[in-house]
Amino acid sequence: MNTLEVSLTIFRGEKMPTRYIGDGYWEIASRQMSIVTRSQQERFKDAKITVIGCGGIGGQTIEMLARMGVGELILVDEDAFDLSNLNRQTLATLEEVGLDKSAVAREKVRLINPYVKVTNFNEHVDESNIDKIIGDSDIVIDALDNVLTRVIVSRKANEKCIAYVHGAIHGTLGQITVFLPNTKSYEEMFNLPSLGKELTEDVIEDLKNVTSGVPPVIGPTPNLIGCLEAFEAYKIITGIGKVTVAPKILTFDLLDLGSFSIEEL
Repeated sequence: MNTLEVSLTIFRGEKMPTRYIGDGYWEIASRQMSIVTRSQQERFKDAKITVIGCGGIGGQTIEMLARMGVGELILVDEDAFDLSNLNRQTLATLEEVGLDKSAVAREKVRLINPYVKVTNFNEHVDESNIDKIIGDSDIVIDALDNVLTRVIVSRKANEKCIAYVHGAIHGTLGQITVFLPNTKSYEEMFNLPSLGKELTEDVIEDLKNVTSGVPPVIGPTPNLIGCLEAFEAYKIITGIGKVTVAPKILTFDLLDLGSFSIEEL
């Protein structure tokens, strides 16, 4: 039985001899094995990552994590695809318009790498369910489009001592950083009005006013951020390279490729 047959058998959900199960995984990962050691890739194979948001940023993040061979993904999004998503969200085609984003993402992962365990939540994220969603994840990735949910997610990640990978875009602008339990928090770094406060109705309203309207976006920006977020997660788990840890932040403007820089806030 060759590795393609093994992978297709697993994809179809059919039973097969245990001795074959790992072969396909390692052939999928084979081209990156001169970048990491076997033991480093094993750590990624055992990792559990939650991605909140399965749209422009999240779709690319999810695909890259699956292709790099993450062990388990928790995928979260309350929305369905519509026509306005087609300019940037790589999980979407005309066939997916009207379908739940998290369910489409789960199926895409299964098609790319059947060795990845996937759970999806088609629900709104708030204080009542964030603990259940994150669970015992090793990393939480922010592929969100609003500050309030970022505050909720970042607080819970910090409480559970889980790395929180933040990415955001506006038009051709992008930024990415990683928050750890011993670094500045998301709220501290961006001086948000919720810092040190309970999320009362007034505070929630203040957070909603931090950003207003529908931001402009063009395809390359969220997809680049998604790739970068996935690789930050890969670096955290495997231990290779330098992680962009808060208060350092990578920023760029795709209209000026000389603008890529790491700043400290």
